[in-house]
Amino acid sequence: MKLKKMLKYILLFDLIIALGLLYGFTKHKNYSKKIHKIHISFKEEGNYFLTDTMVNKLLIQNKLHVKNQAKSMIDLYQLEETVLANPFIEKAVVFLSARNVLNVQIKQREAIARVMNANKPYYIDKQGVKLPVSLHYSARVPVVFGVKTPADLEEVYRFLKEINKDDFLKNEVVGIHKTNKKEFEIRVRSGDYIIVFGKCERLKQKFFNLKAFYSKAFLEDKMKTYKTINLTYHNQVVCTK
Repeated sequence: MKLKKMLKYILLFDLIIALGLLYGFTKHKNYSKKIHKIHISFKEEGNYFLTDTMVNKLLIQNKLHVKNQAKSMIDLYQLEETVLANPFIEKAVVFLSARNVLNVQIKQREAIARVMNANKPYYIDKQGVKLPVSLHYSARVPVVFGVKTPADLEEVYRFLKEINKDDFLKNEVVGIHKTNKKEFEIRVRSGDYIIVFGKCERLKQKFFNLKAFYSKAFLEDKMKTYKTINLTYHNQVVCTK
């Protein structure tokens, strides 16, 4: 009985060793396999600021030659950090698939305005992050003038966030000017008139008044006759022809 029991333990021990060796061999064989393909995917519809080719170049320029490298040589963390260093990328996930494919999933930053700075124009995104102007892609966003200080930019960003909450305003507003009096003027897609918004305050109420005025004025076909639409007064919209 004792001999049988010992044989069982020996067989079990041998089986564990064999499985361990098999696992180690399989793992070594898997990690020694080479990357034969890089698959880059974007979470947005359309590539916007970046393309597959540009991301590939980004890896090559940083001396990260991934293709035909063994899996064991791939530093996924370093690859992610390299991709995230690009100013147009908000999030990136890099992982290896069982078929020896390196997958790079990218979420690009979404520009909400183009700031025409005296020194150098730039975009700002939904988080208020500055983005350089791209030679590859021109975002269809409002153009902003009059930003001179970080405080100006912070106020403009707050203004833009309110606009982007409303699909109609997001499509209608094409230009924003912050005047020397620290007041806002708006240019729109539907006409040549200027909307005098005033200080960056009572945003919700002013935009509500503007939309209410629009709904009536467009029905009466009066919009083409106005030169300015003034929202600075409480609970009313004042126009000049």
